[in-house]
Amino acid sequence: MVEHLVLFKVKQGVSEDAVQAMQDALRGLQEAIPGILEITVGANFSERSQGFTHGLLVRFQDRAALDVYIPHPAHEAARNNYILPIVEDVLVVDYER
Repeated sequence: MVEHLVLFKVKQGVSEDAVQAMQDALRGLQEAIPGILEITVGANFSERSQGFTHGLLVRFQDRAALDVYIPHPAHEAARNNYILPIVEDVLVVDYER
């Protein structure tokens, strides 16, 4: 199993509707892209986040599924239409379990 962890810093002043649309788009990727076992996304509540406001965890069957996910048109659409317009920084960690 591969876990893809992404932390987002949402820009100041972004509307809650835009943040919700980003989260909904990310959750929808599970239906659109094969090999995804689970997707969770949500707002940070920790004071130790170094400014990262939201987190995404995607669990994949294997590395091959992650390799399909990254360039997949549905992922690119979510990234370009919902993430990049409202996020100022991203941190990604991928690891095997």
